[in-house]
Amino acid sequence: MLNLSHKDLLVYKMALKLVRDIYVLTNSFPKNEQYILVSQIRRAVISACSNIAEGAARKWGNDRKKYYSIARSSLVEVDTQLEAALVLDYIRTEDLKQIEPGLVAIFKMLSKMISNLESNQADGNVI
Repeated sequence: MLNLSHKDLLVYKMALKLVRDIYVLTNSFPKNEQYILVSQIRRAVISACSNIAEGAARKWGNDRKKYYSIARSSLVEVDTQLEAALVLDYIRTEDLKQIEPGLVAIFKMLSKMISNLESNQADGNVI
């Protein structure tokens, strides 16, 4: 595997943990959801993690911001899909309470990273 700097980011490490947690959680979904909701939620959480990595690899602030924004949007998808799973009785509120802190923390970290990039751009700094 490549030794890249994004692997040292706390937000990336937390996103990887969220990937594992989502995969474990969705293993209990009904078989008829394997190619629908399970596939969608897993793709969304992988997208969040992948876009964090890709954003960190970008040289320019606008590029980083774009990928961090996509990652954050993917987390919104995960949140929506978890709500759907709750409504469909595929998961319990207790399951969400285990996932939610990580999801919220990653969302907040990405929001702060995006905000910092916007501030740097407003100040005329190019990173």
